[in-house]
Amino acid sequence: MNAQAPEIAEIGRRAAEAQEKLKHVTATASSNDGAVTVTVNTAGALQQLDFGVRTEEMPRAALAAAVLATAHRAQAKAAEQLSAIMAPVIGEHSDAMKFLEEQIPKPEVPADETDSGDSPPQLRDQAPPSRPAHPAPAASDDDYFDNGPVLGRE
Repeated sequence: MNAQAPEIAEIGRRAAEAQEKLKHVTATASSNDGAVTVTVNTAGALQQLDFGVRTEEMPRAALAAAVLATAHRAQAKAAEQLSAIMAPVIGEHSDAMKFLEEQIPKPEVPADETDSGDSPPQLRDQAPPSRPAHPAPAASDDDYFDNGPVLGRE
């Protein structure tokens, strides 16, 4: 019998336990003023979004910023849970754990979220999403309009 069999069985048991826990991970965060509550899953994907009565009087830009900031905080909580679940399986200070933590995006969590809701919190270092470049349409021999204006010809 292999001397490592009990260790392998233990690793398998911890992996199965972690897999089951990961299925049920959610993280919830609320804005400082309680206007917005966001729940995300292990991957940080939005699962639930709730608006309090306070949102009825908030400007759209402030509401959007509150949703984003609160989602970022929930995503950070989900990432912490993921790390806590995986640490016993792959080792808390292992290279595998370091690799896993590098793969988890660290959302910017604004420290200056206001309670008033009147002005949106500033999200640092957040560039607008880039759009993919669209290739120029290929020229075609069948294109009758690629030789310039018809009326200006001699």
